[in-house]
This record gives sequence, structure tokens and C-alpha cells, in this order.
Amino acid sequence: MGNGLRVSAEGATGTNGLAKATLEKATLGGGCFWCLEAVFERLPGVTNVVSGYAGGNTDKPTYRAVCSGTTGHAEVIQLEFNPAVISFEKLLEVFWQSHDPTTLNRQGPDVGTQYRSVIFYHSPEQRAAAEQSKDKANLGLFGGGVVTDIVPLKQFHMAEDYHQDYFRKHPEQPYCQVMIVPKLLKLDKQRNAQGPGK
Repeated sequence: MGNGLRVSAEGATGTNGLAKATLEKATLGGGCFWCLEAVFERLPGVTNVVSGYAGGNTDKPTYRAVCSGTTGHAEVIQLEFNPAVISFEKLLEVFWQSHDPTTLNRQGPDVGTQYRSVIFYHSPEQRAAAEQSKDKANLGLFGGGVVTDIVPLKQFHMAEDYHQDYFRKHPEQPYCQVMIVPKLLKLDKQRNAQGPGK
């Protein structure tokens, strides 16, 4: 599936030029970006995850400004993935499982429009896949009430350095222990039950 933003990378067969993997990008918001980053960076086929901001009306947003709720931005992650290893549709399955898309502008104790559930699509193909996946999740996992926005990505702003790889650097932090560790354990249990595959 194309997404309009492709990055060439060496394939699994080596550097002889016979096999190239084409990386694609996805941009997702589902509460605190520390949580989503910790979830998605563990997935096979995901090559990079960056925490940042999207969907706002100001240039060069800061964490303080975004948290004020006045810039219109959502906390998001932007990830690069190899669709030969993990599909965009599979990423969306993990996305639904990793947050509550039925709570408007809220994830647990985090409240505000910056914590909204949102899929920023990079192409018409991603939009179609996101809408189909949302409908499936709405009827299946959640039984209605999904409030996730599906909107085009206009601009992604990388968050400050101290937000990047936050869980990996600070696993002992109380927020990480309370909010992220249980989520990772739950997802690991689900993944083991489902077995390998795209």
C-alpha cells in the first residue's frame, strides 16, 4: 500500500541492490505519545518511531503550548514501517488495542484535545484503510462509540528531545509504571495468543 511518503532502505537480503524494502510512514494519536511510542517501537517491521505534534494551527509548537490546549495539536507518533513485514492494517489493529478510542479528548487521567484519538493519513489508500478499520473496530471491539478522527496529515512537528524514547530511558517513572507497563503486558499477551503473522 502506498502512502505518498516512501523511503528506500536495504532489504533483508543484504546490500547487493537485488532487494530493496520501501518504508512507509504512519501518524497516529491516541493519548500520551510516550505510551504509543513504547507500544509501536516493539513491533517487528517498525523501523523508527518519533513523538511529536500534528493537527494544530501554529508553527513550531512546544510541549507547554500544546498542553495548554490552545494550539489545536494532538500528541502523536510518526513511525516508519516496512509493509513487507507489517501492514498498515496491522498497525491499525494494534492502534485500536493500545488505547480507548471511545473517550472523547481523553485517555485515562490525561484530558484535553491534545490527547484525542486520531489517524492522520498520508494518502487516499491510508484513508480508505483507516475508515474500513475504524468501522470494523466500531462494530467488533467496541460495539459502537468510536470517536477517532481520520484526517489528512498537513504537518508533523517533532517533539522535544526529552520526549523521544521516554519509556526506554525512564521505565522507573511512576507514570510509566502505572500507564505504560500494564499496556505493554496486555498487548504482549494478546500477541502471543494470536500468534505470528501480518
